[in-house]
Amino acid sequence: MQLSSQTELTWIHNMHNSTAETPHTDGTCNETLSTQSPSSEFSLGVLVLLAFLMVLLALVTILGNILVILAFIMDRNLRHRSNYFFLNLAISDFAVGVFCMPLYIPYSLTGKWHLGRGVCKLWLAMDYLLCTASVFNIVLISYDRFLSVTKAVSYRAQQGITSNPVIKMVAIWVFAFLLYCPAILFWEHVAGHSVVAADQCYAEFFNNWYFLLCASTLEFFVPLLSVTYFNVHIFHNIQRRQRHGSMQDCEPPRSGSLSWRCCFSLRQGVFSPPLEAEDSVSSSMKPKKESLVTESSSPSRGNSVTPENDFSVSFCARTRSKLQQDKKIAKSLAIIVCVFAICWAPYTLLMIIRGACQGTCVHNSLYEITFWLLWINSSLNPFLYPLCHVKFRMAFMKILCPKKFATLRSGSF
Repeated sequence: MQLSSQTELTWIHNMHNSTAETPHTDGTCNETLSTQSPSSEFSLGVLVLLAFLMVLLALVTILGNILVILAFIMDRNLRHRSNYFFLNLAISDFAVGVFCMPLYIPYSLTGKWHLGRGVCKLWLAMDYLLCTASVFNIVLISYDRFLSVTKAVSYRAQQGITSNPVIKMVAIWVFAFLLYCPAILFWEHVAGHSVVAADQCYAEFFNNWYFLLCASTLEFFVPLLSVTYFNVHIFHNIQRRQRHGSMQDCEPPRSGSLSWRCCFSLRQGVFSPPLEAEDSVSSSMKPKKESLVTESSSPSRGNSVTPENDFSVSFCARTRSKLQQDKKIAKSLAIIVCVFAICWAPYTLLMIIRGACQGTCVHNSLYEITFWLLWINSSLNPFLYPLCHVKFRMAFMKILCPKKFATLRSGSF
């Protein structure tokens, strides 16, 4: 009995040594072992539900962004400087829904990549490029809103320069490409070997903490701080103008004081409305102005309405309209900051933590949730940004409900 126990212990000891001495043929053994496919974790019903939700998210992303693109093509009123940035954002998010999501769904559900290394490299490059371009577009849109509120006069003076937004749009794609794509394409050649298994598809720098920290700083932390700064500065600008406006913008005209108030307001940048409000302001103010001029020239009314009063009323209304429009811009930017932070912060922080611990301290399911949360931002963008503007809403109504749009347009005349 004692001999049998000793023999059993010797056998167990030898088996343990043989297992420990077996060399790993792939540098991703620990990553592969710690990553279980959802097909082994969930039942068939749960997998079907997950597949349905993933496909639904891809369809929402495609349809929402293609609606923005079609609106830009069909409605000439949308083709001005600021809306080009919305178009650039819609193109990047549309490509995410068309290319990135469909290729990742089978890989996410089965845990294995079946399309080969070449397609894997292409998918990785496109995914990182499009998501980064989407972030940079959000920053550019926020910066454009910031200029339209704080520097309205100089902003409107540059509206006819179409080369300026085109250069910025091209620069976004160049910077987004340079941030990740060279590392995706050439990392294994510089390192001399690949750490990714044949049936897996992720970047070679997936567990490199230093690279992920530097790239995440440029991709997330700097854009988040920039958008937050633009938003806070806009709110301060609006509050300052409200304090000035309550004291002097709409006071009754006094002799010799009207021209001084006008010059002061022009210096503050409150006289010129942003381009989104230009049509609505001009259409609402021109009839009033024409009626006032007619009334002032009518002998029956006498001197009840003078040109000075006419200008003061028009100026006050334009100032109030500009301020209300800027408040809407500030609210939309606040939504941008919150949604962007909610969608990107979990994934970015998790990637840094995962890289620091070489993928051993973060469960794969948690990583998948944050990864899809990242893509949800591309699904929400068509509803967050263009729908905040009246012109886009009217263009969407023209595409989706042409009869209702025709009735509404005929009733406005």
